[in-house]
Amino acid sequence: MRVLFAAPENAWGGFLGMIRSKLPQHEFEASGGFDIESVEGFEVLIPTMSTVTADIMDSGRSLQLIQQCGAGLDTVDIEAAIERNIWVANVPTDKCGNAESVAELGIYMMVALSRDMRGMARSLEARKMGEPQGRALFGKTVGLVGLGGIGRALAERLRPFGVRLIGIKRTPDKQTKKALGLEWIGGKDDLNELLQKSDYVILCLPLSGESRNLMNWQSFSQMKEGAFLINLSRGGLVSREALEEALAAGIIGGAGLDVFWEEPPDPSDRIFSHNVIATPHIAGSTDVSMEGIVKVVAENIQRVERGERPLYAKIL
Repeated sequence: MRVLFAAPENAWGGFLGMIRSKLPQHEFEASGGFDIESVEGFEVLIPTMSTVTADIMDSGRSLQLIQQCGAGLDTVDIEAAIERNIWVANVPTDKCGNAESVAELGIYMMVALSRDMRGMARSLEARKMGEPQGRALFGKTVGLVGLGGIGRALAERLRPFGVRLIGIKRTPDKQTKKALGLEWIGGKDDLNELLQKSDYVILCLPLSGESRNLMNWQSFSQMKEGAFLINLSRGGLVSREALEEALAAGIIGGAGLDVFWEEPPDPSDRIFSHNVIATPHIAGSTDVSMEGIVKVVAENIQRVERGERPLYAKIL
């Protein structure tokens, strides 16, 4: 089978090389970027961050599987794929070590923002010792927006820091509240209450029509002064203009971003002049996560080759 990897050859820690070594009998090709022109001659597409429309699907006659190397399928027209009898599958964050890796980066961002990592660099450059003074995580309130695999992994790892944990899920329940050690759990209409209570707001929910620009002018106005926003999910959850205004006006204390309104973002964007800790969409790019993802992707390519249903296939 021929597989198109819609990304540069060495993206995501050498994922392509890893999957090639797992399936040496298959032919893999990297597109070199995130724009797909055609899938002609390919049976499998690994879209990464690329948009996959009905027109893209129609550009080839042999496509059988759109297999994401992660959880996000917001750029794939799943309905169009199903209409064309093309399988669509992902690798859920809690099935491969990805959620744990993303949670670790989230905690790194919390600590970096709390201890003023940018201020530390300025102090060292100016040969100043003993400053800046940071904030401890201990005793602070962390609001988890989304309690799926990443939210659960964060809750498990944050409890030993002595923080108060609160969260939101589409359908709140007592079992989740107890299992994750939450002091409070709300539903999708309780975002403002979570924002008002939280010193850290961490976004770990999927992007959908309902959640797009979840963090907007009104949302930022509800956050505690000096609180931090961390986005580990999708850039479309946050209005870029509203975020920049909130940072410039001091409505929030800073932001941690692993995902952006456009990818890659413009490094000269004014937003990076504010208190922003940014990473290049690598929250899930670790040795443990990549090994788990490669295992699932390889299994699904082999399943489709045998005429079987892939793992974690999407249906409407």
